[in-house]
Parts: sequence; C-alpha cells; structure tokens
Amino acid sequence: MRLCIFTEPQQGASFADQLRVAQRTEENGFDAFFRSDHYLSMGGTGLPGPTDSWVTLGGIALQTSRIRLGTLVTSATFRLPAPLAVSVAQVDEMSGGRVEFGLGSGWFEAEHTAYGIPFPPVGERFDRYEEQLEIITGLWGTPAGETYSFSGKHYRLIDSPALPKPVQSPVPVIIGGSGKRRTPALAAKYAAEYNVAFVKVPDAGRAFDRVRAACAEAGRAELPTLSAAVVLCVGKNDAEVRRRAAAIGRDVDEMRGNGGAAGTPDQVIERIQEYKALGASRMFLQMLDLSDLDHLDLVASEIAPHV
Repeated sequence: MRLCIFTEPQQGASFADQLRVAQRTEENGFDAFFRSDHYLSMGGTGLPGPTDSWVTLGGIALQTSRIRLGTLVTSATFRLPAPLAVSVAQVDEMSGGRVEFGLGSGWFEAEHTAYGIPFPPVGERFDRYEEQLEIITGLWGTPAGETYSFSGKHYRLIDSPALPKPVQSPVPVIIGGSGKRRTPALAAKYAAEYNVAFVKVPDAGRAFDRVRAACAEAGRAELPTLSAAVVLCVGKNDAEVRRRAAAIGRDVDEMRGNGGAAGTPDQVIERIQEYKALGASRMFLQMLDLSDLDHLDLVASEIAPHV
C-alpha cells in the first residue's frame, strides 16, 4: 500500500507551512504530497488565507526531489482548460515529471460567490468538467509540431499549438467521486487512478465495483489504480488520539464510523487493510493539523512498515 499525505490548506496554512509538511513527507518516505484546491475555509478564519494550488505545487516542486505532487482535486470551475493544461505541464517540468492531476467538477458554492467565480447548475458543471478532461488530455497528447482543435458546448479551441508538453507522457489523471453513472464512465475513459473520498468502507467497495463495471463495458482491460482518501488521526495511545482529535475539532468515533484512519497504530493498520481488501493500492491520509509534524513521524514509523 502506498501512503500519500493529503492536506487542506484553505483551513489555514501559509506556503511555508505546506512546504514543511511536504519536505517531512519526503523525508519520511511517503509516496506523495497532495493538497486540495479550495479558496474558502470550511470552518474557522482560514488565516492567513487561501493559496493557489498550482502556484504552491510549483514552489514545492523546486524544493523536493522524490515525492509525487498533485491535487485532490483541482476544480474545473476555477480555470479555463487550456491555461490549466499549461500550468500543470509547467509544474510537471519543474518537478522533473512528478505531477499527478486530479480534476473534479467543483461543488462548494460559497467559495465561488466569495471570489466571484461562476457556479453553474450541477449538470452544466459536469458537462464542463467532461469537456475539460477531453481538452487537457488532448492538448498534452497532441504530437509536437501538430495543432489541436476542439469544438464543444462550452469550450472551443482552434489550431492550438498544444504547448508546453509535460515531462510525463501521459500525466496521470485522477478522477474521484461517488457518482453512480457519469463518474465511473469518465474514470474508465480518462483515469490512471480512481479515488473515493471520505465514505464508509462498504460504500468505497461499491464505488470501486462501479468503476470495474464501467471499465468492462468500455472494453478497458487494465483497471485504473483504486485509492481512498480518509481523515488521519492516529496516536500512540487513546489519550494521544483524543488530543489530536480535539486539535482538529473532530470526534474519534465519528471519524472511525465514516471510514477514517483514526485510533492507535494497530487500529489504523486494520482500517487500511480493509481498504486494501477492496482493491485499493493507495491511501490518501488527510492531515488537518499542519503544525503537527510528529503525526507524520508516527505514521512513518508505526504504520507504513506494516501496510
């Protein structure tokens, strides 16, 4: 099982805070550092304020050397698809080919109204999301020296030079969500990895099965990597678990009941093994307190060697 550290900087983190976590992630041998793509805190002040995901990852790329870097997930509502393809390709080059690109349709209306970003109805958001996937992968996949054009309901590109190219060919695309129809179909078509986030373990299994079925229907022989994102709250003993839960304003039983990696190391190992039994080969551990670097050390020493 590959373990990734996943952060929510909109809750209150500077670039320096994120860099410290990313560098400790690398030092501890984890697979990847990922961050959310949000502009508004979901509780609390969010001070010092939001940081742009791809600007942040570009800075981290230059100050790390091994870990994979990505978003879980970039919101399709925030950026036009072609400029987004340019940004991600640039960060991939800056990192020496370590980027993974998670893309979603966008869902948090309050951050859109707070920052003046259009927020169409859900059907249109998903239509735009689908077009963005086709455009971005199409731009990256166009051979050098050729041009790329696209005409859809929401976006139109004419004779784009489709530059720059990322180092990786292709950049791994991560698609997430628990939608029952369109999401599995998009995962079958585009995803190197399918991720389900913050659901109960049986629900994760059902989501994985829908992706397997969609791949079979599409004639895709090799499944995408299956992964899960879960809140992380681990302690050497029950008292330390409760202390970390209090620090992030969460209840231990609630986290565990909703599929989270909460408890002592043995309990968290058991939870990770449950996801592994469903077919997951990668776990995104949501670290909410970015000041608690000892939390990372504990996972690295007491959990990672056993999963």
